[in-house]
Amino acid sequence: MTLRNLTFVIGTGRSGSTALSRILNSHPDVLSLNEYMASVGDAAFPEGVLSGAEFWETLFRPTSYFAGMLRSGVPMPEFLYTRTPGGRYAPDTTGIPALSLMVLPHLTDDPDGLLDEVRAAVVEWPVRAAAAHHEALFDLLAARFGRSAVVERSGYSTGWAPRLRTAFPYAKFVHLFRDGPDCALSMSRHSGYRVITLLREIAERTGVESLGDLTEEQVRSLPPELAPLLGERFDPALVRDRAFPVRPFGDLWSELVVQGVRFLDGVPPGQRMTLGYEDLLDAPHDELARLAAFVGIEPDPGWLKSACDGLDHSRRGSARTQLTPAEYDALREACTEGTRALLRTTPHQAEADTEADSTTPCTTPREAPHHSA
Repeated sequence: MTLRNLTFVIGTGRSGSTALSRILNSHPDVLSLNEYMASVGDAAFPEGVLSGAEFWETLFRPTSYFAGMLRSGVPMPEFLYTRTPGGRYAPDTTGIPALSLMVLPHLTDDPDGLLDEVRAAVVEWPVRAAAAHHEALFDLLAARFGRSAVVERSGYSTGWAPRLRTAFPYAKFVHLFRDGPDCALSMSRHSGYRVITLLREIAERTGVESLGDLTEEQVRSLPPELAPLLGERFDPALVRDRAFPVRPFGDLWSELVVQGVRFLDGVPPGQRMTLGYEDLLDAPHDELARLAAFVGIEPDPGWLKSACDGLDHSRRGSARTQLTPAEYDALREACTEGTRALLRTTPHQAEADTEADSTTPCTTPREAPHHSA
């Protein structure tokens, strides 16, 4: 691989990460790989070596988790391919290729055409380890779009981080996080995180580490509101209409934040950075300039202004304003462990008042302490 400027943004998701991908994608020097790791999933790093044709299958084969949600009528807002009619692929017939669902539509208005270009190159690649294939794909897309830096960003990605560090030891990592109660409340209203919570409940009830280890007997023992989620199609009401208590999402936020903090502790200082969503709202000019320097791109003034103007402050402090005091206090308690982990690394961020003024002018930078560890 000729391109060695690779950065992964990891985090809980529902933390401004999709907006950050859009911001990065608007920079002329950044290849923004939106939800790449989430898309290729567990097929990303098989053991041993594989041919170009075998690697292509990992990019083309629909991701089973997302395919089941689409077939069941439970889409996620991150599914970009399904927003534009007339595409070659459909959930109920062909299935939507893993690379097409969220990655390629982020880069082009013609994801089918770009998929054809990628296939023509990839199937001819030699036998090699998966990491080398991923590097070659990043390099191919960077050259295709004339970009010099690659930034991959997937939600719910802290669990992936150690594998990414092993595969790409030269890569940089940004840990993106958001106020715990606000993030947890957002998770509780998101179809993907609702499904994740239900699947976690299945694992807890059966005692398996992986759902792939479930036996037929264990599946039969599950209550009727859970067992259908393991099939190819389920009633969307099981996810859409179910009343979800918000506290478990606070537990999930804490778990993922602690995971991310611990991972970053083991990354060399020059390859790690933290970024708080609330800091990004308070001082977008400073924070984006700092991120640009870390990624290895110029903080172009026009890019900074456009990015700042596009930030949405409206959902800041949503947990405090939309929950009852008792619900909010319980959610804050569930987020305690994650908040403490952030306090050890970014004290001013974790102590910030979620009701702080969100009207800070985007074009008026303030001096903010850096969060780079």
